[in-house]
Amino acid sequence: MSDKHDEIRDLDTIPVGSLGLIPLESCKELGSKVNDYLVAWREEREHQHRDSLGFEGYERDSYILQAKNPRFGTGEAKAVINESVRGYDLYLLVDVCNYSLTYKLCGQINHMSPDDHYQDLKRTIAAVGGKARRITVIMPFLYESRQHKRTARESLDCALALQELTSMGVDNIITFDAHDPRVQNAIPLNGFETVQPTYQFIKALVNNVSDFVFDAEHAMCISPDEGAMSRAIYMANILGIEMGTFYKRRDYTRIVDGRNPIIAHEFLGSSVEGKDVLVLDDMISSGDSVLDVAEKLKAMKAKRVFILTTFGLFTNGLAKFDKAYEDGLIYRVLTTNLVYQTPELLEREWYINCDMSKYIAYIIDTLNHDASISDLLNPTERIQKILTKAKNR
Repeated sequence: MSDKHDEIRDLDTIPVGSLGLIPLESCKELGSKVNDYLVAWREEREHQHRDSLGFEGYERDSYILQAKNPRFGTGEAKAVINESVRGYDLYLLVDVCNYSLTYKLCGQINHMSPDDHYQDLKRTIAAVGGKARRITVIMPFLYESRQHKRTARESLDCALALQELTSMGVDNIITFDAHDPRVQNAIPLNGFETVQPTYQFIKALVNNVSDFVFDAEHAMCISPDEGAMSRAIYMANILGIEMGTFYKRRDYTRIVDGRNPIIAHEFLGSSVEGKDVLVLDDMISSGDSVLDVAEKLKAMKAKRVFILTTFGLFTNGLAKFDKAYEDGLIYRVLTTNLVYQTPELLEREWYINCDMSKYIAYIIDTLNHDASISDLLNPTERIQKILTKAKNR
């Protein structure tokens, strides 16, 4: 969408309330980019409604409200909002995976954990004090989403967190590529959306890999395990290519680091020989799993291996990915800026960053007008446009 006017959605309904953004410290950079889009779009759109009472305060220099989470010497904290939020349609953005932030605890430096970020989110909601007209939490990486089901005598942390947020007055929760979307069953009477970044991945491939051919003869989608099959099926169908899947053979007699170790990845699907393969998953944690899959695919004579994941956590560092790139196992890794990215990651030759700020701005802008976001959740038309552009090129 290079044309400026194509970027501005046709939204004529009266806003739910004055728009307010509260990006927590963990999400400041992403929140600032989202705000810039909203300011630019509404400055253009405001001319149509300048004299309408329902649009009072619609055009502003910034929609970000001044809020902070100061801490005491004990490590305890509080939330302070320095502006009125009465009647606002509030959007709180939080990145629970941002480990770069620190605080002092009895003179010691502590890195913020997901638990710390989640507590700060709850503190901020508590500081609103029920004065807002509506509260939407945008939490790209859903807190505790990997602990979504009970297999033994254990806690159900994700469901508990969702119920806690809605009981505090949160109306809608928007997340991206939830590990298991069925966790929304914990809050069946509240809004819950899990958004897929498929369009952004395809756009990044078109813009950064000029010789990638989107057809069944040259490309194939791969699911690294059973859990990621729905992503691979959707991508394969929309691109008109084949898909294959691996399943993890585990040793259920042992537990290492809290999980059963993987013995091998077994492949199901047609030949990948000579094809560029897109490996899709929700996250890269340590990276062991996707790199093992990449090694298997190269052994099966795949041409180039692209790893596409929504969240690049890289919990064990980048060294093994550097080595895999040097050895020719992987060609490019695509992840989004929905979670914290280290400066070192952004400098890597094998890395492609998929910016999600405009997409989030579209969602916020549309929801503030109480309009449908179905075309944003299922961007088939936009994907076909960019594929046509790639084929014409």
